[in-house]
Amino acid sequence: MRDTEFQTRPGDASAPLTPVLAFQLSVDGLPACLWLKLESHNAHGSVKDRTALALWRDVAPRVHPDTGLIESTSGNLGVALAAIAADHGVPFTAVTDPRSPASVVAAIRALRGTVVTVDRPDGAGGYLLSRLAHIRERLAAQPRLVWPNQYANPANPRAHAEGTAPELWSQTGRRPARVLVAVSTGGTLAGFRDFVAGARPDWELVGVDVTGSAALGGTPGRRLLSGIGASRPSSFLPGGHHPAVRVTPRDAVGACLWFADATGVAVGASSGALIAAALRLFRAAPGRADIACLCPDGAAPYGETVYSAHWRRRNGVDPPGDFARGVHVIGSGRPPERAPAGTGRTP
Repeated sequence: MRDTEFQTRPGDASAPLTPVLAFQLSVDGLPACLWLKLESHNAHGSVKDRTALALWRDVAPRVHPDTGLIESTSGNLGVALAAIAADHGVPFTAVTDPRSPASVVAAIRALRGTVVTVDRPDGAGGYLLSRLAHIRERLAAQPRLVWPNQYANPANPRAHAEGTAPELWSQTGRRPARVLVAVSTGGTLAGFRDFVAGARPDWELVGVDVTGSAALGGTPGRRLLSGIGASRPSSFLPGGHHPAVRVTPRDAVGACLWFADATGVAVGASSGALIAAALRLFRAAPGRADIACLCPDGAAPYGETVYSAHWRRRNGVDPPGDFARGVHVIGSGRPPERAPAGTGRTP
């Protein structure tokens, strides 16, 4: 795989990497439009494809063919980095935790990546700090090992300031909108913020986090969902971000299930958090009728969690049947992806 395969579709150097679909809604009787940029259409299924390529380009001159790369990841970045490392013939180790989806871990291994699962809680509601401690131990023991460090490397936000954000602006016709971006490392949101500062689109940029996360500040606590939130404040957003919306795991899961039922489009957990936040904002300020969400990944990694009735009951996140009461989808784009078979609301 060549780097350019991550950048554009074959035969069209100007084509965006991922599509945007527009869904016309009625929210409590008022019209609204929900735009979703579906990052699941990247080569390896998530927005982290973009981040991985930017990180690789930054560290490639320092990578030794015998020791290779190591990175902390909840899963999606690990898949993309494993693919790049395999293409360049260097070893890659993904440091994950028990919340990383089994399908994503399997994909990393299928790409010849090594997976280390750190199962020691970090005392801040997750495993991130323990994963980072493991990496520092490995670096001390293997000085030639390279850590791209998605949590602090400026290449992370730059990928989105120069690529993802301007793509979305163009695809939505440069219209005024609220733009919702989920946070974990904070790199994507920081990149969007940098784009807004430079290009000055008529956007209100909103950060979306989950309860229990300290990514945008606050006290860390227990978190259930992978791919969104963090045990510590983002290095890219040291002052946090305003405005911001926090979503409960139950509402994020409820949004995933409702949206799959209503449209046939199935998205991942962090995308569900974005949709839940969008519905809240539509109701809070009905005069702002356009909201665009950068959906980090699709449903495929969440068949054993979000889309599993057993998992939802066990974790107490089964949403009420009227989760999106008063919201109706009255027009939409063609669904590119459906929920995993047998993983919907019923056992």
